[in-house]
Amino acid sequence: MNTAAPLHPPAGADAPLPPRSVAGRIHDTLEFVKFSHTIFALPFALIAMLLAANGLPHWTVIALILACMVSARTAAMAFNRWADWQFDIANPRTAGRSRLATRGTALALWVGCAALFVAASFALNPLCGWLSPVALALVLGYSLTKRFTAYCHAFLGFALAAAPMGAWAAVRGDLLDLVPWTLALAVLVWVFGFDIIYATQDVDYDRGAGLFSFPARYGIANALILARTLHVLALLALAMFGWVAGLGPAWWAALLVVLGALWYEHRLTHEAVAGDSSSTRGTKNATTIPPEGAAPAAAVDIGKINLAFFNINAFVSTTLLVGVILHLFAWLPLWTN
Repeated sequence: MNTAAPLHPPAGADAPLPPRSVAGRIHDTLEFVKFSHTIFALPFALIAMLLAANGLPHWTVIALILACMVSARTAAMAFNRWADWQFDIANPRTAGRSRLATRGTALALWVGCAALFVAASFALNPLCGWLSPVALALVLGYSLTKRFTAYCHAFLGFALAAAPMGAWAAVRGDLLDLVPWTLALAVLVWVFGFDIIYATQDVDYDRGAGLFSFPARYGIANALILARTLHVLALLALAMFGWVAGLGPAWWAALLVVLGALWYEHRLTHEAVAGDSSSTRGTKNATTIPPEGAAPAAAVDIGKINLAFFNINAFVSTTLLVGVILHLFAWLPLWTN
């Protein structure tokens, strides 16, 4: 069991925010909640929406699904910032977040966006409305799991897997078909894997602060083995989804591209945590923060981890969405004609 060490925020981490323009405040708030990371789950929600409607649903349904996605994810990230405030300002990698917005802003954001999510869910249909508290419990609860389990990454997988389920329910009003379940399974194991990779940046800090993650608990080498295994399972689940949904060549071509992208992600990750002179030493993006009383993990090249985490996984989700769009709007019309 981890033993928490005292949190020591870097000097100035909790200093008052400087005056900023309206545009600057908006930019900082979007960065504070990592709005760009919406690209991970949104394409899967759109995939489920398009397949459930066999094309484009009514524009109001599209707008409400987008409102649900953005509000739920913003609520989740703002809650994470609010709940983990003391941990974030004490971690050199994340200390800068406190200079983007205040903890009060985080509280207002997650409460307001959670309310917007529930309202938009009820506007879609009764099933979405009554399931919205369950979805909120998933997306908000993830932030607390690092306090008690090394398998916190699986909880994030469950949270993002709710996106295609919710989008399907928004269009169909039920979850009786196997299609959204197989897609949700693929999202779950894919996210589980890439969040383990992301957590390799904070191994030493997590150990020192008494936080749990798979890399901190079992070591980086074992964590990366699990991440690779999970991504193999994700590819199998995506293949099962394509078969269940009756998708054509465009989907299978997209899946081949994704296979290559995931292979490259794990190659980059291996280089990032190798700890040799070519990947970490003397690199300004490399970090090693040994906790008191614990052996430090190998230095991790944050630049390569961020490339593997954000760029490649954003490419994966958008590639799969393009595959479904081509299937519905290019392959099917060509085949039926």
